[in-house]
Amino acid sequence: MKKIILGLTGASGGIYFLKLAETLRKYEIRLHVIASDNGADVLKHETGVDIVEQVELWRGDSTAEVLPEDDHDMFSAVASGSYKCDAMVVIPCSMSTVAAIAAGVTDTLIRRAADVMIKEGRRLVVVPRETPLSQIHLRNLYELSKCGVTVLPAMPAFYTKPETVSDMADYITCKVLDSIGFENQNFPRWEGRSI
Repeated sequence: MKKIILGLTGASGGIYFLKLAETLRKYEIRLHVIASDNGADVLKHETGVDIVEQVELWRGDSTAEVLPEDDHDMFSAVASGSYKCDAMVVIPCSMSTVAAIAAGVTDTLIRRAADVMIKEGRRLVVVPRETPLSQIHLRNLYELSKCGVTVLPAMPAFYTKPETVSDMADYITCKVLDSIGFENQNFPRWEGRSI
């Protein structure tokens, strides 16, 4: 069974987290869900969703085994490289979290789990939603990319002809799924011009 870590931090864009979680919970996987304090606050502000209540709902109604994690619990299994997770996604990923991961600061479970994914050479995807990006942001994202981290900015495409915000969030969800090795046909793929 694949083990996936899903992290939520305090950047705007909680809809991306919810969309990805809703999709991942349909797979036969073990899904570790970690929210930072600010992530939980911003999610509630933007969507009205209480992360603790939502994870409990997912636990009772998912194909996935959904495991809530405490961002302050450094004794969690995901804090250790010997617990072999297949992939981790931080969505949305705040610039503070990007900076901490890039600098090797492991003072929360999200940051420690990301550090573990890098040191073990496992898939880590960060989905920043900041704009514009400062030189500091770009430098930190570049440092992560040099470590093999996939930097997947929340930039929806428009060739899919989205009609709603939800459609645009679906596109990002599918790009993340592609990046962590999950087959999906949830959005029209670009086919280019026929010759």
